Amino acid sequence: MTTTFAVFSDVHANLPALEAVLRDIDARLGRGEVDAVYCLGDLVGYATWPNEVVTAVQERGIATIAGNYDEGVGLGSDDCGCAYLTDEDKARGAESIAYTNGAVTDATRRYLRSLPRHLRVTLAPPRERKAEPIEVLMVHGSPRRINEYLFEDRPDDLILKRMTEARADVMLVGHTHKPYHKALAVETETGETLYRHAVNIGSVGKPKDGDPRSCYVLLTVDSERPKTDPGYCSAEFIRVEYDVEETAQAIEASPLPNDFAQMLRDA
Repeated sequence: MTTTFAVFSDVHANLPALEAVLRDIDARLGRGEVDAVYCLGDLVGYATWPNEVVTAVQERGIATIAGNYDEGVGLGSDDCGCAYLTDEDKARGAESIAYTNGAVTDATRRYLRSLPRHLRVTLAPPRERKAEPIEVLMVHGSPRRINEYLFEDRPDDLILKRMTEARADVMLVGHTHKPYHKALAVETETGETLYRHAVNIGSVGKPKDGDPRSCYVLLTVDSERPKTDPGYCSAEFIRVEYDVEETAQAIEASPLPNDFAQMLRDA
């Protein structure tokens, strides 16, 4: 039996991008291609529609976890937990979270504060197979830290360690805005090779992988296949075009740094 999730992350207050992604997901839901929809957080920050993005997610009842930016704004903090590499980046980041803290409503802040850090979905195999269920864990940065960056070039051993500690067969992460899928082999004491899957969802509203289109994932898990078969989990990265200029011009018309607009154009 296969189960397909649509999973998106890192909207960052970019409403036109979110609306385009949701239209694409809605079409797949209407065709029966998707069983459930999840969001890995960072709804707010860097663009001009934090309240509207939160409302769109709430109205659809999309199960959502907190990103580091959501947590910071939910707590009314001036620290988003981001790792800025330069003083210039840090200064722009300070402007962004100050703007967002000033723009969100009390209801939005309460919602952000209420979000959990992790979501777990346990998919049971057919009873006749007498196998262990497949554990799908959704986090923003990593199971250890909400703002840990699990880039694709991090050592496989480190990613496997995070998954083992969290009892995850499939781990979905965001935060880096750079999508990837790794099938990681694990040798058991009995000599079997099992596979664990680490999937970075990419970003809806602030891509950083050279493609300005929004990105989300269709994750399909086949609970009838054993974990010795790497094909029990597959990830399809869906790229969706949206009106980048609408978002860029809204940023330029706001107190936010114009650099954020150019970053969207350049991706």
